[in-house]
Amino acid sequence: MATTLQVSPGTAVIPVHAAWGAAAGLVGGVGMGIWMSVSRPMMDTAMITMVAGLLGSTNAFAGWLIHLSIALFVGITFGALLGRFARSPVPAAVLGLAYGAVWWTLGALWIMPANMGMPIFDWNDVSASSLGAHLVYGLLAGLAFAAISRTAGGQRSGTARG
Repeated sequence: MATTLQVSPGTAVIPVHAAWGAAAGLVGGVGMGIWMSVSRPMMDTAMITMVAGLLGSTNAFAGWLIHLSIALFVGITFGALLGRFARSPVPAAVLGLAYGAVWWTLGALWIMPANMGMPIFDWNDVSASSLGAHLVYGLLAGLAFAAISRTAGGQRSGTARG
């Protein structure tokens, strides 16, 4: 017995948006990673090596691998959740900045400090610098998403070219 699956056009475009989000997430991740490589808010320690601490390392390369893996995941979820609203530069930039702030709250203020035995939701030099880094991520990822979606999918809102 054969089964037929009906998929609406809105649902069908989610994998495409997730793929565009993956690429945009890596663009934002590189920009944020550069910020974290040069920012030293605590004891002359680069933020990227603090990310490496999530796996018990102090190696900057390990920090970059962890960071880009997270950036990829966050970009995919951006595309899947918000991609249909982020097809042009201004909405994409606004959504990206807001999404970066959400991930700053979740990742930098809660998940990372909790995993490293540090105080959660603590405002200090590290969290302040991290806010800037997450906003850079969101802005770059949002703008990259809009550019990729316009190039790869045309300018028709909500549909992908086949």
